Amino acid sequence: MKPLISAIAARTGHRFHYAWIVVGITFLVLLAAAGIRATPSVMIVPLEHEFGWNRSTISFAISVNIALYGLIGPFSAAAMQRFGVRRIVLGALVLLSLGTALSSWMTMPWQMVLTWGLIVGAGSGVAANTLAATIVSRWFETRRGLAMGLLTASAATGQMVFLPLMAWMVEHFGWRSVTWLVAGVAALAIPLVALFLPEGPEQLKLKLLGQYADVPAAPAAKPRNPLVIAFSALGSAVKLRDFWLLFFSFFVCGMSTNGYIGTQFIAMCGDYGISAVGGASLLATMGILDLIGTTLSGWLSDRYNPRILLFWYYGLRGLALLFLPHAFGLGYYGLPIFALFYGLDWIATVPPTVKLANDIFGRMAAPVVFGWIVAGHQLGAATATMVAGSMRASLGNYDLSSMIMGAACLVGAVLVLRIKGERHEPILPLAGAH
Repeated sequence: MKPLISAIAARTGHRFHYAWIVVGITFLVLLAAAGIRATPSVMIVPLEHEFGWNRSTISFAISVNIALYGLIGPFSAAAMQRFGVRRIVLGALVLLSLGTALSSWMTMPWQMVLTWGLIVGAGSGVAANTLAATIVSRWFETRRGLAMGLLTASAATGQMVFLPLMAWMVEHFGWRSVTWLVAGVAALAIPLVALFLPEGPEQLKLKLLGQYADVPAAPAAKPRNPLVIAFSALGSAVKLRDFWLLFFSFFVCGMSTNGYIGTQFIAMCGDYGISAVGGASLLATMGILDLIGTTLSGWLSDRYNPRILLFWYYGLRGLALLFLPHAFGLGYYGLPIFALFYGLDWIATVPPTVKLANDIFGRMAAPVVFGWIVAGHQLGAATATMVAGSMRASLGNYDLSSMIMGAACLVGAVLVLRIKGERHEPILPLAGAH
């Protein structure tokens, strides 16, 4: 592998840094994982019809996936420090492909919990925002916000690419066809990572993008156990108020995105007579808008106060969710208005949150600490999935859920203004595994 990527780096070095190739490969990995994470949203209704499972049961399996996706994050970031990015990402892609393929044979709820909840959840936890944060930390001295924005936008692009196709396949070929589609996509990403993803720029005798040529590389630290790295980061971070403000604001972010709209929106549309393809198309439209919004957010994070950006993002998202129950009753214009405001803001919160984590905890510790912050995001998402599914089962609609999510976002907007952003580096001695 090394001679091949060294040759590519040497041939393209006069035009662009190899870091952008790494961003491209990572984008594809995250895109595949995002498509897999979006898959359960088109399976809820078909599983109800085929097996008679209620929405609470299906939502529980999805919530296990979402929670594990978050809890794996800090340990995957630490494992990348110890064992290397390439090995960990390859293992995650194998889990994603295996878990989704096995789910095509499920007939009992516990089998969905095992495949989509545990196996796919574990793989998704690696191919997540913590991977993006690790790549940006290892390869970029400047333009970090832009790189993080592009990688974060992969989730939106995954929806844009996969959701309408998956909804169409469910209608014409059944939900099992979708599991084989996403299993194949994950498998196709494996050779790209194996061939073209080095551990860091020093493996190619390069500096970080934007780093001065005369700055020496940091010496490698003694390798440490990933569990020690992850819990050491947490032990230091929990002493800081800024960590808790980031954690709880990201908990709200997870509630209002992956856990609610990302999981329940297509089923919600079905309550109003909108087909699965129609609901998926609306989500895909929001994905296109978020691709724009999150990339722009990364650019803005390099130039403006990230706390102010987060205040506007959470505030506008909260207003959009409060508007959502009314959008279905406004005819042709209601949902497009919601899609516009919510879509531009969907995961625009990630680049400024990563920027604050880097500012507070330092480049080396930030990916692991951010992993714990992402755990908060996914715990919020898992909570929202369970709450919204249970409330739909008992109330027959999602109106109160939308109100709760919108109000939580307004609270999050206030919380982020209290972040001081003061540097606390070094937070822990990390392993050198670049």
